[in-house]
Amino acid sequence: MRMLVLGAGLQGSACAFDLLNEPAVSDVTIADVHVGALPPFLQQRADARLHPIALDVRDEAAVRAAFSRCDAVLSAIPYYFNASLARLAVECGVHFADLGGNTRIVQEQKQLHEAARVKGISIIPDTGLAPGMVNVIAQHGIDQFDTVEAVKLFVGGLPQAPEPPLGYQIAYSIEGMVDYYTTPSLVVRDGQPATVSALSELESVTFGDGVGTLEAFHTAGGLSTMVYRYAGKIPAMEYKTLRYPGHAAIMRAIRDLGLLDTAEVDVKGQRVSPRDVFVKVAGDHLRKGKPDLVALRVTVTGRREGRRETRAWEVVDRYDAEHGISAMMRTTGYTLSITGQLQAAGAIAPGVHTPDEILPATRYFDMLASRGIAVREVRSAH
Repeated sequence: MRMLVLGAGLQGSACAFDLLNEPAVSDVTIADVHVGALPPFLQQRADARLHPIALDVRDEAAVRAAFSRCDAVLSAIPYYFNASLARLAVECGVHFADLGGNTRIVQEQKQLHEAARVKGISIIPDTGLAPGMVNVIAQHGIDQFDTVEAVKLFVGGLPQAPEPPLGYQIAYSIEGMVDYYTTPSLVVRDGQPATVSALSELESVTFGDGVGTLEAFHTAGGLSTMVYRYAGKIPAMEYKTLRYPGHAAIMRAIRDLGLLDTAEVDVKGQRVSPRDVFVKVAGDHLRKGKPDLVALRVTVTGRREGRRETRAWEVVDRYDAEHGISAMMRTTGYTLSITGQLQAAGAIAPGVHTPDEILPATRYFDMLASRGIAVREVRSAH
């Protein structure tokens, strides 16, 4: 397997690290506009198979040349590049997977399905943690029932030791967090797609493993295209973000005061965007880099063999102190790596598929478990 990882940031570096742990991977190229010093965990793991290169994904000729030297491309760069990169992957005849995060882009990539099928390659968008792993778990849960009444997805990336006032540290991008807190969340209600306000409909979710009780609230993006796949088939489906209690109330107040607005205002003769100021000031405070954890739960309620029950699947993963790799990087970057390995190994049917549509759950869970990321089931009958 010859693998190309786009993006030498934390997620891309974690993906490359995981690929290097796989003997079947013969070559790992990690590409970015500016390839500086790689993170210590990747430097320590680097061997002759790892090749950092400078690559601007806006340079189509350079991208084609890089794609021609690999079997699969794994994109850990911003979502807005992924539609054009997927198109180039199809033209070059190489597998492609990305971390996604924007359903409109995924729907655009879906238009490449027939061309990818003809080329014998697969395109898998939205294959990180959420969307990604949580959707595969949700599909696995749905498959256990004859009929399904409700599906609920919960995911949170959190510091192991929360600090006031938000009990939160930046796990990926504060711009992304602000987008999720201000964009309406797409859900399935009464069998049809509907929108609800972000940060709304709080509920408590309690985990073992020393995590405790968290609060859950609506945010956008986590369901991805499952909203449309199951409209008219499942009465209720939703995705919520997990945080330590009290977080949502503070963020709602900040949002309702206009501090997350994008429209510029006059401040002492200067035009500024409140959101830009918040992102800069809050972002500097929230980049703590302390040990983190990821908590995930999927619950599915339905009937099987005439019996109504609820079944739940959970993941709790923590910072890898030995290698200095965060739980968010493990559950996101490793997941991208696993997807690419399945593609390059010929385990995925050609075409464009989201993870929940195509990834083989049992094999996927086994590959996660081999990395210490355990998907555990809890079952409770009604």
